[in-house]
Amino acid sequence: MLLPPDDLSADATQTALTERFLLPALSEIEAALLELRLDTDQALAGKVPAYKGRAYPYGCCHEITLDIMGRLTAFAAQRGSPGRQALNDFFGHGGRGKLVWGVLRDSYFQNAIHLGGLYVDVSNDTVDVTKPKVEILPMDQSGMVLIQDAVHFARVAERYWDARAYANTLLPSLAPLFPVVLVDAMGGVSLQSNTGYMKRLLATDGFARAEQWLRTGPRLPDALAAAFRNACPPDLQAANPAVGLEAALAACQTLRDEVIDAAWVQVMSESFVRAPAMTISRTPTA
Repeated sequence: MLLPPDDLSADATQTALTERFLLPALSEIEAALLELRLDTDQALAGKVPAYKGRAYPYGCCHEITLDIMGRLTAFAAQRGSPGRQALNDFFGHGGRGKLVWGVLRDSYFQNAIHLGGLYVDVSNDTVDVTKPKVEILPMDQSGMVLIQDAVHFARVAERYWDARAYANTLLPSLAPLFPVVLVDAMGGVSLQSNTGYMKRLLATDGFARAEQWLRTGPRLPDALAAAFRNACPPDLQAANPAVGLEAALAACQTLRDEVIDAAWVQVMSESFVRAPAMTISRTPTA
């Protein structure tokens, strides 16, 4: 059975470890993370694709955070500085760090590290490259929240990516897990979202959140809908002979009594990557 996403709270143990090992050494930990970020920059710069034509680190918050999260424990174990020592003591006594994804200050999607009771942004310069590379705050003061539902995701995506969000009534078999179609200002059309968080969120409530968006979200204009469908592989079209709201809702309702597990999500994700991510000549205004 698939478990819903973790929240952003810290239990009593993580709170106590944060107060004992992390809070007294915040400046030293920041210095250590800047050192680790330098290693990450050397590893990633020039190797990850430019985002919207802009050079690294712009738009690379996921890649940077994932790289640092993967090396943080081993980095801390090397000690050699007060910041590394504090991190190593924290982990050695049961402290936990995990990658989290959500919305920062209701403005944009954000990857961060949830370290004990702290919000640790090791890619703070990937939207505004003039900002400090690392930011550390108490999680409850960070302004970060988790996506609540597909409607929330669509609202933030429209603002952050300068896009219009529509209901996925074109590929009903994928609508329960991928209910949103985005059309950005450059004319890019894509299903959303293949993030682990969104898949766990939508797959663990009987697809009620997906159904809510499908019922209330606007429909893709006819010309765009036809172009999107025509760009789908023939077998994906064949697997979705019926289109429209009723077919998308029926797909959600049919799954309501099914066992949804990681294997099912993987199959859906494999179909997701075969759906077209295409560009049209202009973004519709309605």
